[in-house]
Amino acid sequence: MVVGVDFFYNKVLQPHQRQRIEVLINPSADPLGKGWNVTQSKIAIGSGGLLGKGFLQGTQTKFDFVPEQSTDFIFCTVGEEFGWMGSLVVIGLYLTLLWRIIYVAERQKSVFGRTYGYCVASVLFFHITVNMGMTIGLAPVVGIPLPFFSYGGSSLWSFTILLFSLLALDAYRKQDLLR
Repeated sequence: MVVGVDFFYNKVLQPHQRQRIEVLINPSADPLGKGWNVTQSKIAIGSGGLLGKGFLQGTQTKFDFVPEQSTDFIFCTVGEEFGWMGSLVVIGLYLTLLWRIIYVAERQKSVFGRTYGYCVASVLFFHITVNMGMTIGLAPVVGIPLPFFSYGGSSLWSFTILLFSLLALDAYRKQDLLR
């Protein structure tokens, strides 16, 4: 039995998974169907320009052309309302958070604390990258929320617990040496 890309694509993947891959490769092939979210998201980000249209002034998001704009496609709302500069500020804040998490992970004395810190940074990096990538058409739309930004209580709680657990480990790092 030969296992290759063709076998995997046609026999293993479900039809909705194949459609996501096809939309990723060519989102304009079905502009009113599966590619609608990504197309409208890219239009919204592009219409924001350098400084954006202003808070609550985005036409694509205001008139609900972008579905799921408060959850999965929240970054396109930032891009339209605050433009390229606002998007850079959001990316800069996330990079600062990731850098700080890695800094806290590096100063851990235990192997578990250091590993946990890098895992927290990896989870956040993955969510940030995939969410921003899917809003600009570089990643398939999979429904991953933007940490601390997307609407939804479960993701907010999950990311908060991850960070607070790391902070708790960091608070007790000096006590590990006294034992």
